Amino acid sequence: MPAAFADENVDKDTLLGPSTGMREEWITELSQCKFLPLDQLKMLCDCVRDILIEESNVREVASPVTICGDVHGQFYDVLELFRKGGELPDTNYIFMGDFVDRGYFSLETFSLLLAYKCRYPDKVTLLRGNHESRQITQVYGFYDECLKKYSSVNVWRYCTEIFDYLSLSAVVNNSMFAVHGGLSPTVNTLEDIRNIDRKQEVPHDGGMCDLLWSDPEDITGWGVSPRGAGFLFGADVVAKWNHINNLTCIARAHQLVMEGYKYQFNESLVTVWSAPNYCYRCGNVAAILELDETMRRKFKIFEAAPQEERGLPVKRPQPAYFL
Repeated sequence: MPAAFADENVDKDTLLGPSTGMREEWITELSQCKFLPLDQLKMLCDCVRDILIEESNVREVASPVTICGDVHGQFYDVLELFRKGGELPDTNYIFMGDFVDRGYFSLETFSLLLAYKCRYPDKVTLLRGNHESRQITQVYGFYDECLKKYSSVNVWRYCTEIFDYLSLSAVVNNSMFAVHGGLSPTVNTLEDIRNIDRKQEVPHDGGMCDLLWSDPEDITGWGVSPRGAGFLFGADVVAKWNHINNLTCIARAHQLVMEGYKYQFNESLVTVWSAPNYCYRCGNVAAILELDETMRRKFKIFEAAPQEERGLPVKRPQPAYFL
């Protein structure tokens, strides 16, 4: 027995990272839309980083599992998602990125998902979205939110370091491919994805960028994306990808769908959107995709959390001359 374990009074979990009790306390605290003290958030990020560093760019996941699209910091709608889909650890989840920006509670949302990953690493798969980026979060809200809530940019730095370790995709039962955005003309196989060096800021072009930014479109082949990053890709591209990689369907997020989900290309691709009433004004419903043991698909639709259950974002007091 290693010397460190010789004393039976030593908490073995602590030697291997945060104790199970602490991980559960984090979930309890964060589930109330609170944020952790800075030192504990740093500990949480370190815990998750150590888990993610061992995961592949293409995470292998077994069904049953529930696949979720963008949530964009809409914390109370994420709680609604869990009520609809089932609580952890009873349900396995894949979240396809875009955890932050636009919503009022990006910090609390991302922290809660990290806490679940820390406590139940085999039950939660977190994929990187195009908003899991230093550059994007400085424009669309997450950076400012971290600065406002902690009066420090350190928490933003801790979180953006985690972004660099998130997997780029997942495959369920060697059949369904999950990715935030779409496909790339420079990525032909799953092995090509596995060979990407993901531990970096999202590049402006190339395979890693395309996986996070591309969109399906009713075209043949590839097209120029109006987003300024990634590509548009057609049904023939999807058919070729699925054939080469022996897949049946692509699940992706990245685009608002008013009905919560949308099939394209003879159900060989589906977009899943999990942020209801996006930006608190779009009026859309949200969806999650459940896959059972036989890979049978079932969509669950849900609406935004009731107004009376929502908290208000923390705001700085106005200067006296505005009162």
